[in-house]
Amino acid sequence: MSGYIERADPAGEHRLELAARAAWLYYFKSRTQEQIATELNVSRQIVQRLIALANSERLIRFELVHPMAKCIELADRLRDRFGLVYCDVCLSERDSVEDIPSVATQATFYLEKVLDQVAPLTIGLGSGGAMREVARRLPPMERPQHRCVSLMGNLTRDGRATHYDVCTRLAERLNAQCYPFPVPVVTYTEAERELLQTQPGHRVLEALVAEASLLVMGIGYWGPEATLYKDGFITAAELGQAMAAGAVGELLGCAISADGVIVNADYHSRLTSFIRTRPADRPTTIVASGVHRAPAIRAALHGRLANALITDENTAKLVLGIA
Repeated sequence: MSGYIERADPAGEHRLELAARAAWLYYFKSRTQEQIATELNVSRQIVQRLIALANSERLIRFELVHPMAKCIELADRLRDRFGLVYCDVCLSERDSVEDIPSVATQATFYLEKVLDQVAPLTIGLGSGGAMREVARRLPPMERPQHRCVSLMGNLTRDGRATHYDVCTRLAERLNAQCYPFPVPVVTYTEAERELLQTQPGHRVLEALVAEASLLVMGIGYWGPEATLYKDGFITAAELGQAMAAGAVGELLGCAISADGVIVNADYHSRLTSFIRTRPADRPTTIVASGVHRAPAIRAALHGRLANALITDENTAKLVLGIA
C-alpha cells in the first residue's frame, strides 16, 4: 500500500495557498494589486478575490503595535462589559494613581467633535476637578448657538462658591449661552429645596436639562477625603451616614452603592442637583481618573447611570478588575 494520502480537495488547497501568497505580497510586502497579478500571472480581478479569500478564511492575523493598542482594547472591553455607547481610554504612566490632565485632554478632543456641529446643541455639565481641566483645555470656539447648562448647584449652605464652576468656564470658551445653577448643592431643609424648585429660573433649567442631547460629568469617590465633604457641601455626619448606607461613590452629588443604586442617604431629600433616572436615556459621559474613583466609575456604569466613559488605561484596568 502506498504511503501517499490524497487530499480531499487539491484544487481548493492550491487556491488557499495562492490566496496566502497574494495576501503576503499585499499586506507584508506592500505590493500593489497590479504587481501581484504580474508576479502570480493572474488578472487583477483574481488578485482581489484571492485577498478577499485570505481574509474570509482567516489566513491573515493583524497585530497593532502602536502603544495605543492596549488602550483601544481596554475601551472595547469596557464597551462590551457595560454596554457603553462611547468609550475612550488614553495612555497613562505605568504606576500613576491618577492622570486627570491626560483624561481631560482626551475629553476635549471628544467635545470638539461634538461642538463642531452647526445646529444648536444643549449640553448638561457636571462639576469636579477633571471637568474643570476640560473647560480649561478646550480651545476657544465661536459657538453662540450652543447652550451650556449646569446639572448641579455650586454653593455651600452658607453661600460659599465652589472652585468647580464648569458651566460658566466652558461657556466662556465657546462664547455659548450659559445657564449656571447658583444654588446650594444641599439645602438646610427640604422646605428650602422645594421653594427653590418653584422659582421660574429653576423651571427654565429643568426644561433645558430635559432637552439636553449630551450630559458630561465627573464622578467622586466616597470616604474621609470625598470632595463633596472637603468642599463643605455635606457635613461629617451626612458623610458617615451615607457610607453606612453603602455609598462607594458620588455622581452629581448623589451617593451610589457598588451596584449603582442610589443609597438611602439622609441628605438626598435636600439635594438640588438634576439627578437622571437610570438607565441613561441619552449619551451620559463620565470623565474621570484615579485609583480611588475606579469603584465609583464601575458602580455608575454597572447601574446604567452613565453609558459613556473617558478615562486612562490604569483606571480602565481597575474598573474592569484586571491587573
